[in-house]
Amino acid sequence: MDDVPDSNRNPTHTTDITVLGLGAMGSALTAALLDAGRSVTVWNRTAGRASELVGRGAGAADTVAEAVLASPVVIACLLDHSSVAETLHLAAGELRGRTLVNLTTTTPNESRALASWAAEHGVDHLDGAIMAVPAMIGSRAGQIFYSGSRAAYDALLPTLEVWATSEFHGQDAGRASLVDLAMLSGMYQMFTGFFHGAAMAATMGMSASDFAARQAPFLAAMTEELAGYAKVVDGGDYAVPGQQSLEFSDLSHIVRASEEEGVAPSPIAAVQALISGQIAAGHGSEGLARIYESLRSGS
Repeated sequence: MDDVPDSNRNPTHTTDITVLGLGAMGSALTAALLDAGRSVTVWNRTAGRASELVGRGAGAADTVAEAVLASPVVIACLLDHSSVAETLHLAAGELRGRTLVNLTTTTPNESRALASWAAEHGVDHLDGAIMAVPAMIGSRAGQIFYSGSRAAYDALLPTLEVWATSEFHGQDAGRASLVDLAMLSGMYQMFTGFFHGAAMAATMGMSASDFAARQAPFLAAMTEELAGYAKVVDGGDYAVPGQQSLEFSDLSHIVRASEEEGVAPSPIAAVQALISGQIAAGHGSEGLARIYESLRSGS
């Protein structure tokens, strides 16, 4: 395989890449590698999950150590940070001199902890954050952010690009995770806002499907405002003329309407609390983007 780092080449390796973890995402990653002509060894805690991939040409290892020894590059796609630590501990010695790519969802500090562990054990570590669902793996529709070893990223890029569009975020191993989780935060809060709105509309008999048909194009149009808000935040001047003021953005009427209809107001109440805090601090005439300062300060 052309993109195996020279330092990891070993004539005793039997496959190009090892994948640890065959959940929905790990299986999709493995399938895409096989489709691209890579030879792959797989390991999963529940061995039966490997059968379909073995039928497609993957080799199955009985132990983590055996799986790690099979390839110069090891991909970890497991449940969480604890499962990664537990699994890699079983083959710490065998990992020495190899490249580890962790594609398990972790927090930035968990990614940094894994990077420190890898350095202590002579392992070249690259951390990845997958911005895609399994069905998107193998296409350019998905994105995977990486941080950590630049040498590993550069050497493995032809393989990384098999999965999705790749983007390197620096040598701090926690940066890919941070960008990933920040983006997911926006997504989940958008979904929660939709659920809250659908619950309000349901009190008048509107189905969630009918509400979604109205909400989706509206939200799509509103995303056009993000660049403008970002410019204000980056400039730090929340008094730029033309912005909707915090006082005008008071959302207490939405909170009251939600309560009147017997719907929990917690999602919109959280936004109103940020607005109220900034107004109380004397910034009521400034733009809505000012609430960014409350979030940044953690207050």
